[in-house]
Amino acid sequence: MTMLLARDTAVGAATSAQRRRRVGNWSGWAFLAPVAIYLALFYAYPLYRNIDLSLRNYTVRSFVRGDAPFIGLTNYQAVLRDPTFGPALTHTIVFTAMSLVFQYSIGLALAVFFNRRFPLSVTLRALFLVPWLLPLIVSASTWSWLLNSESGVVNAGLHALGIAPVDWLTSPTWSLVSVIIANIWIGVPFNLVLLHSGLQAIPVSLYEAAALDGAGGWRRFRHITLPMLRPVTAITLLLGLIYTLKVFDIIWIMTRGGPSDSSTTFATWSYRLGFGNLLPSFGLGAAVGNLLVVTALAFGLIYLRTQRRLHSA
Repeated sequence: MTMLLARDTAVGAATSAQRRRRVGNWSGWAFLAPVAIYLALFYAYPLYRNIDLSLRNYTVRSFVRGDAPFIGLTNYQAVLRDPTFGPALTHTIVFTAMSLVFQYSIGLALAVFFNRRFPLSVTLRALFLVPWLLPLIVSASTWSWLLNSESGVVNAGLHALGIAPVDWLTSPTWSLVSVIIANIWIGVPFNLVLLHSGLQAIPVSLYEAAALDGAGGWRRFRHITLPMLRPVTAITLLLGLIYTLKVFDIIWIMTRGGPSDSSTTFATWSYRLGFGNLLPSFGLGAAVGNLLVVTALAFGLIYLRTQRRLHSA
């Protein structure tokens, strides 16, 4: 009798444990459901639609009726053969690389500067966030006014110094430089915030020990600050890369990719193909957009692989 009671008790306990485990699994799925639905609606489905657009011959009529014929990789072949592809690729690389280098360098210098406590440091750091907080249309319009060839403040300053005015926005030589300057100004606060947070996490005892060993400021920066900031640097550069690849507002408002495609990037080219003409080419625009997606995904995978190696080392 005792053995039967013990067995029944054990079976009941096992059943209860299974029931609790099943309830726990359902609870976990319930918490994951909103995130899964959000990702499916706002990431997976738009990506699927963009891929579908790039594989079909969409016109305005077929886009409305939904009967565009399937043409495979024809749109991608047309994009690669287009005369605009080479300049757009070059401009995208230059725009992204120069923006990242200067945004990170200036952001790091400001982060190190504000890492030391001094009067009004918090107020000044808050003022540096203004470019990041402003809407992009406001920032781009402001830079368009500053760099205006006839009435811009920059050319007025150059004239006061005896330097000839520059056609910042209307010259093929300077248009790409102009949008890079504006994008650097907008992106520096983002780098400042992330890198300053990383500096706050570095133990002060490391600097004190290095100072006792006779290490100067540059050696402490090189052998302590930079290595300890490596994880933050990686995510900062990755997020900056993804953001910069898709920058459209600044370039379109300031130069519209011109003159003569001198500041056209993949982002502006994709928009112009899909929406900037009287007869839009939705398939070609989607194909260019997908090239940007693949590029961002490739760098994301490189980042994940690098982080896995660092953690396993």
